[in-house]
Amino acid sequence: MNFYDRYVMPCLIDGCCGMPAVQKQRARLLPRAKGRVLEIGIGTGRNLPFYDPAKLASLEGLDPAGQMNAKAMQRAKKAGIEVQIVTLSAETIPADDASYDTVVCTFTLCTIPDPIKALHEMRRVLKPAGQMLFCEHGLAPDAGVSKWQHRLTPWWKPIAGGCHLNRDVPSMLEAGGFRATEIESSYLKGPKPLVWVTRGVAVPA
Repeated sequence: MNFYDRYVMPCLIDGCCGMPAVQKQRARLLPRAKGRVLEIGIGTGRNLPFYDPAKLASLEGLDPAGQMNAKAMQRAKKAGIEVQIVTLSAETIPADDASYDTVVCTFTLCTIPDPIKALHEMRRVLKPAGQMLFCEHGLAPDAGVSKWQHRLTPWWKPIAGGCHLNRDVPSMLEAGGFRATEIESSYLKGPKPLVWVTRGVAVPA
């Protein structure tokens, strides 16, 4: 791992993921997590302050970027939440079928090398009556914006840890075996190619 990936990129991602507009999305979604919870792409733990500890039976996090774990553990301690973090990508989740009541995936599908395979894994470990809470940026519906997303993605990926600006979130959820029961999309404040965000709740299809 080079200097940029170890030290610079985590700070960049943490800063972008901590923007006020992004934090508002987290605050609207995360209090709904309950039971045994698995967070995909826990990163530096930006979601942790927004969980309701009274609703959690347990919280586990999955993220291949081990250099971000220390910050996540600091935020967990500050939030008064116990979390167990496994340093793996979501294409292979080390858990039995139907293990979790809630799967959380926020600003993560953009970076997973094989997001459809990862979504199938999330569906596998989610209980039949469980819920997936998601909030992801992705492909915008406006032709002018999406054109720039396709142009910028090859340049953006190495800067932002493999982040794709042009992934179609609703289509990926469907292909991954989920059905959205609630879904809302809008531009957040910021450069349009980066801030088309889709948030909602999905269940196994």
